[in-house]
Amino acid sequence: MRSAYKFRIYPNQKQVAELEDTLEICRNLWNTALADRKASWEKRGETRSYEDQAYILVREKQRDPDLRKVHSHVLQDVLRRQKKAMDNFFRRVREGAKKKGYPRFKKRYNSFTFPESGFKLEGNRLKLSKISGTIRTFVHRPIEGNIKTCTIKRDGTGAWFVIFVTERETPAPTPVESGKVIGVDLGIEHAVTTSDGEVYDYPRYYVQAEKKLRAAQKSLHRKKLGSRNRKKARRQLSRIGKRVTSLRDEFLHQTSRKLVDSADVIVFEDLNIGGMLKNHHLAKHIQDVSWGKLIQFTQSKAERAGKSVVLVDPRNTSQTCSSCGTLVPKELADRVHICPRCGLEMDRDLNASLNIRTLGLRGRACGESTSGLGSIPSKRRLSEAGSSAL
Repeated sequence: MRSAYKFRIYPNQKQVAELEDTLEICRNLWNTALADRKASWEKRGETRSYEDQAYILVREKQRDPDLRKVHSHVLQDVLRRQKKAMDNFFRRVREGAKKKGYPRFKKRYNSFTFPESGFKLEGNRLKLSKISGTIRTFVHRPIEGNIKTCTIKRDGTGAWFVIFVTERETPAPTPVESGKVIGVDLGIEHAVTTSDGEVYDYPRYYVQAEKKLRAAQKSLHRKKLGSRNRKKARRQLSRIGKRVTSLRDEFLHQTSRKLVDSADVIVFEDLNIGGMLKNHHLAKHIQDVSWGKLIQFTQSKAERAGKSVVLVDPRNTSQTCSSCGTLVPKELADRVHICPRCGLEMDRDLNASLNIRTLGLRGRACGESTSGLGSIPSKRRLSEAGSSAL
């Protein structure tokens, strides 16, 4: 099992200059490698592979002193990122996607990665190859497992972070018959409703910050391109967006922790969130509450705790009576489930969560990872073990 640990780092002025130089060198390498791929295809009809460009990089380092300022594995990782971007482009072409997403030249590069070596963490001090001294690091929680990669990242506000990806053995999941099972209904009126009757309301942080965001965006557009005032306005806009993200992540981390602590098997609907975002009346609120992120956080915490997350088919979970199974059609505005057959009356979200739990039990009893109704669980494999406050 892989987990990511994100910590704030505090480089001094000299280290900041060196880190920014590294990012600029990586950006230039990305753009040069992309231009080489395009020229190779347009002039000779050849496709450059990662191995070809890695071989060229070795020769370029001998004549370019800037490339020698950066650890060789960091430069190779830039080429691997571009290879991955090209592979994804060709995959979308084969699938006939509407947006192919050909890799673009970068005006800004925000992170670089040491994939194997070139870094060392001792207590709260981080040593990076080709960077002078050690960097003060706020290690707010112990790191579990063996560190595989180290990524240095700069966000839009100018703050710096280090992200360690670790690997350790995955605990065996708890069998459904020997543990408690809960169903979870995700919504907008109530972000989370469980089959135990627990309700978690999301404070709608983006909606609260909309006026400030709009004002900051207007201020940014009034500033002259390339001016210092425009940079300040862009940073202020980034701060507002970062605060919204941090508050949202804090809510999602706390809620997912409560869900994992309350049960051994947590059952969610396998929602087509991308399709739901096409509803322009609800898209803003769906993105704000971040259902997909909540499922991801719950999966990562459950995996570390040896518990299970099950995804089931969402069809008719809100329309079906959890008591007798009768289909009771409802509009989105109908918040109460009233069954004309058995007389059951309860909140529609609670009724849906009971149906979700039933589907989860049915699927697990059959030895399947879903309810057996044809849904495919989403592939969210990387745990996020860093603090939500970052």
